Amino acid sequence: MTNAENMPDIQDAIGQSEAFLDFQERLSRVAGVDRPVLIIGERGTGKELAARRIHYLSKRWEEPLVELNCAALASTLIESELFGHEAGAFTGAQARRRGRFEAAHEGTLFLDELGNIPLQVQEKILRVVEYGGFERVGGSEVVYVDARIVGATNADLRTLADEGRFMRDLLDRLSFEVIYVPPLRERDEDILLLADHFASRMAVELGRQEPPTFLRSVEKAMEAHPWRGNVRELKNVVERAVYRTEGDTIREIDFDPFDNPYTGQSFESETNQADMAKGIPQQESKSDVPAPVVKTDQPFNEAVEAYEIALLQRAMKQARYNQKKAADTLGLTYHQFRGLYRKYGAYLKEK
Repeated sequence: MTNAENMPDIQDAIGQSEAFLDFQERLSRVAGVDRPVLIIGERGTGKELAARRIHYLSKRWEEPLVELNCAALASTLIESELFGHEAGAFTGAQARRRGRFEAAHEGTLFLDELGNIPLQVQEKILRVVEYGGFERVGGSEVVYVDARIVGATNADLRTLADEGRFMRDLLDRLSFEVIYVPPLRERDEDILLLADHFASRMAVELGRQEPPTFLRSVEKAMEAHPWRGNVRELKNVVERAVYRTEGDTIREIDFDPFDNPYTGQSFESETNQADMAKGIPQQESKSDVPAPVVKTDQPFNEAVEAYEIALLQRAMKQARYNQKKAADTLGLTYHQFRGLYRKYGAYLKEK
């Protein structure tokens, strides 16, 4: 199978929301510029699919796309995996082995979770980015390669750099363009579209003629769910629902596969009932957010800002940090809400 024939893997990257379309446009635009790219996003948002889109839309699309999950390897193995080794370089190295950089020559090297790369290996990557050459582990011969690097992480690389755990020079060289993957909670228009897509694929896998449809109450439940695991979580939930449904309609959906069907009530509810019996006051629920309070001695502008922040915080909590739903709660358009979010974003993050 040629590298180009792997392109259908990109088909899971679907959506129609403004956030998703803007994200895809940025990927397409940078794909044609032969420079390093950093993809930043939460777990399950599809950073790997984004890297593949960049590769297949670039001039390198017929050459190898080589991938490495840096979090899946022990730190002592990453250097050998990236740069290869010579025979006898260490115990068990019986023959010369090419690394991922050599395998990606004239193509693209995708480094997932690159925040896990040790500093000494970062220095070696920096030399490849700057000069195109490196030495295999245990070797002295300089190997030259032409590989485009696309990195991905859910870590804050700038904070890691400030703490001395990520090289500032390497961060500067890799961040020709930094693209943030929108979380699913900011793509609520895509939830049902993705759900139908995953349901259809699961039905095919199970050998069914038609995929089951979702009851409207189930659709509403999916739209209201916070999806902290993003698209990956949605995929698991939908596939599990299709697998468990024997008819043509999905009437209930299980967001937590660890729920124990043999337990009458959760530990938390039992604890709450015991506390209530003892007269211990209960913590307020997320929906019982107090009304905004503003100090009367504040200057007018500060009081207005404090009131706006309090209103936005309450709306975000009630909407489970879904920005479009928070905008609807406040009677704002999404565009108006995004303007306020850009202004006060530091106060509105989920805690």
